[in-house]
Amino acid sequence: MDKALKQMDYNQRNQDGFEEQIVQVSRVSKKTKGGNKIGFSVLLVVGNRQGKVGVGLGKGGDVALAIKKGSALARKHAIEVPIINGTIPFEFYIKLGAAKVLLKPAPTGSGVIAGGAVRSVVSLAGISNISSKVLGTGNKASNVYATIEALKRLAVRYKREGDRRIRNHESK
Repeated sequence: MDKALKQMDYNQRNQDGFEEQIVQVSRVSKKTKGGNKIGFSVLLVVGNRQGKVGVGLGKGGDVALAIKKGSALARKHAIEVPIINGTIPFEFYIKLGAAKVLLKPAPTGSGVIAGGAVRSVVSLAGISNISSKVLGTGNKASNVYATIEALKRLAVRYKREGDRRIRNHESK
């Protein structure tokens, strides 16, 4: 089974323009009266590299089924991310559970300076210049969810400030 996982194309581009990237595959087992019930849990990120990104956690009896479920969930809950000149509009810090993530805009040419879990989210979102730091837990799932939540709140704040700029400009 490990060979099948390694041979699988981790960055798949589907017909809807979304790319998938698997962040974590976990084997889980449950004790039952008849023995152990084995299953798989897959955390994956989907994005179109043009400002849309989503995360999904799929669970199933085999890895392929878990990937399919996670992918569908991620597409369903994809969010829009504001990108200005290849980076985010402003610095953002979030604490979500044990995860603490700091996202900072970076000048053009810097590239994606981020750890594995954050890197997968921001690169699939289409952010080409960003600096980030994971300050809390090393749990990949927590860091991915914290990054998604940070980008979601960043989008809301950017929209709110944009509306405020428009209102202030009209009143003058």
